[in-house]
Amino acid sequence: MIGTIASVILGALMCVAGGSKVILGDRWPIEAGELGAPRWVAPIVPWFEIALGAALIAQLWRAPMAIVALLTLQVFTLLLLANIGRGHRPVCACFGSWSVKPIGTGHVVRNVAMMLLAVIALVVR
Repeated sequence: MIGTIASVILGALMCVAGGSKVILGDRWPIEAGELGAPRWVAPIVPWFEIALGAALIAQLWRAPMAIVALLTLQVFTLLLLANIGRGHRPVCACFGSWSVKPIGTGHVVRNVAMMLLAVIALVVR
């Protein structure tokens, strides 16, 4: 039961993150570029997050989707850490217009918490 709850919460967060990027429209690829995301990846990320989130909410292939979420969040976190390490602190835009603050340790902590949800969804029934 706890694994299911973790999966649904993580899925909802992923859907909100993806949806908020879609709402940003043409601004999202610019924000993603500021973070250092490859230009070709930016248009895919929101829809990928929405699809992944929906699968986690619906409990479709929960374990594989939890692994995909964990790996995705690790990549996002490494991108944040690389920017922070260089002293470059662009706006996160991780949750669209709700993420207007420059990246910082709080963003990393949030991602680690989401990774914990992925691990719980993966290992707890």
